[in-house]
Amino acid sequence: MACDIVLDKSIGEQCTKGQGGNSIFYPFNFIADAFTVVAGEATAMNAALTVAYSFAISTGDGNTLSQPLVADSITGNKVCTQTMVAQLLGETAAGNDTLDKFASAKTSGVLKGRDGKYRWLAADEGFQNITVDPTTGGARNDFKGSTITTVSITSKVAPILDDATVTAFLAIVVAPV
Repeated sequence: MACDIVLDKSIGEQCTKGQGGNSIFYPFNFIADAFTVVAGEATAMNAALTVAYSFAISTGDGNTLSQPLVADSITGNKVCTQTMVAQLLGETAAGNDTLDKFASAKTSGVLKGRDGKYRWLAADEGFQNITVDPTTGGARNDFKGSTITTVSITSKVAPILDDATVTAFLAIVVAPV
């Protein structure tokens, strides 16, 4: 799909590269140096990373990644607080079990944005806080699934996986639960 903005294009020809939001969350057990990072880009995957799980994220609002980086020019210290909020679609026994283990373990993850980019979250020490909030909704058109919130403290914004690393990563992903 072209991303040229011209008046004679139909509404279906809109550019999606600038859209916000996220589409899939892939949690995995924390591994130090799960990816090799060069200049903000993950260029290779550690062979010790052997499985990740796939959770589809709803297309509604509220699926965000915020990662303000605060630097102190006097001390030279930097802190990036990554906060992800994602509404995971549906509910299964296996999915609930995986989310329970995810919340209890030292984990990290990759988040796929609607812009097609894959970002490695919680790279330094794993997620510090995880909240899993399953809900059935109150009306027929309400959201049904789990809202998860993760918080991690890192030294840099989330690295973006390059194409070859995305391919290697997707090869270890367990089918959606």
